[in-house]
Amino acid sequence: MNKIVLSVLAFLFSISLFSQKNDSLGKTPQMGWNSWNAFGTKIDEKLVKDMADAFVTLGLKDAGYEYILLDDGWMDMRRDAQGNFVPNTEKFPNGIKELADYVHSKGLKFGLYSCVGDKTCAGYPGSRGHEFQDALKFAEWGVDYLKYDWCYAGLMNAQEAYTTMRDALYAAKRPVYFSLCEWGDNQPWKWAKEVGHSWRTTGDINNCFDGSKDRYGVMQIVNLRDQDMLRKVAGPGHWNDMDMMEIGNGGLTHFEEETHFALWAILTSPLILGNDLRTISKETLEIVKNKDIIALSQDSLGIQGFKYKTVQGNIEIWVKPLVNNEWAVCFFNCSDNAAELNFDWNGQTIKDSIYNFEISFSNKNVYKMKDLYTHKEIGKTNKVLKSKLEKNQSLVLRLYK
Repeated sequence: MNKIVLSVLAFLFSISLFSQKNDSLGKTPQMGWNSWNAFGTKIDEKLVKDMADAFVTLGLKDAGYEYILLDDGWMDMRRDAQGNFVPNTEKFPNGIKELADYVHSKGLKFGLYSCVGDKTCAGYPGSRGHEFQDALKFAEWGVDYLKYDWCYAGLMNAQEAYTTMRDALYAAKRPVYFSLCEWGDNQPWKWAKEVGHSWRTTGDINNCFDGSKDRYGVMQIVNLRDQDMLRKVAGPGHWNDMDMMEIGNGGLTHFEEETHFALWAILTSPLILGNDLRTISKETLEIVKNKDIIALSQDSLGIQGFKYKTVQGNIEIWVKPLVNNEWAVCFFNCSDNAAELNFDWNGQTIKDSIYNFEISFSNKNVYKMKDLYTHKEIGKTNKVLKSKLEKNQSLVLRLYK
């Protein structure tokens, strides 16, 4: 019996009867960058190193972004004679371990992609039948994050397939953030809390704001699922994932990029960039580095926000309870035309019936308002809030005493 077989058998034998995910990870939604939206499978070693460098030089690391994630297409089309993953040598001549070490040298974390089926979505080898072997290899390479896709799954049971990889990662004894990319087909919000640290709720996002029936844009993803249903199961260590962001890829207006970022933060979806950081504009960089919006995402209370109501026909109000009895409030003009917001706080009561939070406004119970785009206090709730909102523009406030 060769050494490879013996090591795998020993590995399997070492697995606890009560295998689990690593509970130390994902206390707040993950923040990072993924290669897929901008590059697809056209990835290589230099690209990844450039992105890691950009994290530091652009101040993204200091803003809280920490994961550099390599999506589909990093592997060779065949495994080696022992059944191990092999990196594509043309794209990654120095191998994955050297690349992970480079990312780590920048004070960042490194992630890879695989798939539950025999093949990945792009046709490369998947992990089916190799889960424990792959987990060992990921640990050997220094992988900190695994995005695990759902292509070529056939008749596999989703919960069992993802649980198998969860157990493999746990047994490999390296903390790995486990991101389930199951698209919501098998309602992962009902079972994935004990399996992974986040799970996708829809199909892949597209580089557009409104989308269509078969092409998910930003708002298509927000509105596809019952957010009240989803928010019941989100929290520290287990997040609903509305997919990587399309900010900076040219398909959204400036106001749409702001709203995209704000809603992802309010709904506690992971903040994963998907653009070319080497050519990011000053305006887009300002959006994704907005410390006040990021703070909503990373709030330690860990409660996913919700839509409070729609006013004046097409202005949606999204809210999120925060620590210290503070609240985030997003006014979003979802009409095709500019709108004049006139919102009287007096007599309004926002209730979070799931988590038993409530905030009421009156002339005796007044809150200060901070505009999270200008970073300035703009008044108090004892006066009518007035603002002109262009198409798909938002106004995001933090309310505090």
